[in-house]
Amino acid sequence: MTIHHHLNDETLMGYVTGSVSESMSFVIATHLSLCPHCREKVADMEKMAGVFLEDEPQLAMQPGALDVVLQMMDDDMADEDFQPANDQRKSDIPMPLAQFVPDSFSEIKWKNMAPGIKTFQLNEVNAHNGAVRLLKISPGVTIPEHSHNGSELTLVLKGSFSDEIGRFKAGDIADLDDETDHQPIADSAEECICLIVTEGPLKFKALMPRLMQYFVGM
Repeated sequence: MTIHHHLNDETLMGYVTGSVSESMSFVIATHLSLCPHCREKVADMEKMAGVFLEDEPQLAMQPGALDVVLQMMDDDMADEDFQPANDQRKSDIPMPLAQFVPDSFSEIKWKNMAPGIKTFQLNEVNAHNGAVRLLKISPGVTIPEHSHNGSELTLVLKGSFSDEIGRFKAGDIADLDDETDHQPIADSAEECICLIVTEGPLKFKALMPRLMQYFVGM
């Protein structure tokens, strides 16, 4: 797997410092399980953060600081068991996504969202006002032009799509903000399956997609 589109440095730093949401962290961690480049960047950022903390003068602890440190220790222990490759029990689904879905994409109970588009929402991951979902897009189908309320991460797990930014294949991730307008199209002979997290509802340009949004909640 050759990955060409990576997470922004700001997003990775937010992941390292714990300043991104649970749902964003979930998708970031799934991309990290596939991407050695981003894992290396995270490791470098963690080292830099450690040096910075060592050089800081001692300060009185803020309320809740101990809980944060203990959580970081738990995360470090979990990293010791980190598997950069796909878990053998989930042949085509990377961790940590594999904890929430069946053993293969074909076994997922997809729901129809629109012609050529199916979805599976991950309700177990806390997304606040946004959503974490899988999308399955048939070849040649276009997602209507839209922008975003907040950030959006789209990780390609199978197939590919193209938009105004470029072409995204398996392992690639689109790291978008609320200034991005795009119109993705599944551009390969196989269906495109993506893991997507949004911080708020999408902002569709045309009337019909906005009406559809009312019913499907995307």
